Amino acid sequence: MVATIEDPLGFVLVDVARLLRRRFEKALENAGLGLTVAEARTLAFVSRRPGLRQSTLADELSVEPMTLVGFLDRLEAAGLVERIPDPADRRAKLIRLTPAAANIVRRIRAIGKQVREEAERGIDPAVLETMRLTLLKLQDNIVNTPEPVA
Repeated sequence: MVATIEDPLGFVLVDVARLLRRRFEKALENAGLGLTVAEARTLAFVSRRPGLRQSTLADELSVEPMTLVGFLDRLEAAGLVERIPDPADRRAKLIRLTPAAANIVRRIRAIGKQVREEAERGIDPAVLETMRLTLLKLQDNIVNTPEPVA
């Protein structure tokens, strides 16, 4: 079932995110990169924020640390990421892309752009920008409002 005009904003947001993710997953699969959506997302995130600690990366991707370990194990085996000791704490690992990942990340971004463009078809760019800014404000409100106590 897809969201309807009667549904609250939260339901619509979740549904649109689900549909975009499904479309991206299919496009990624069709591209033959051999990556899951989670692995592609990990690569894209590391490309934007290189050198994050593994624990911080798990936090920011909203996945359990052990789940991220599985992604990183596969990406490292494919020669796309490397884990290096954190000079500030040798027990911690920093995550970086390898040079081999550059072309893969470009392809992931191109797939994402194509999926977004298809989803945004027929929507005025000014409306899209207003929607983007509004969602960022919603995000800011959520992040900066204390959670209710029981």
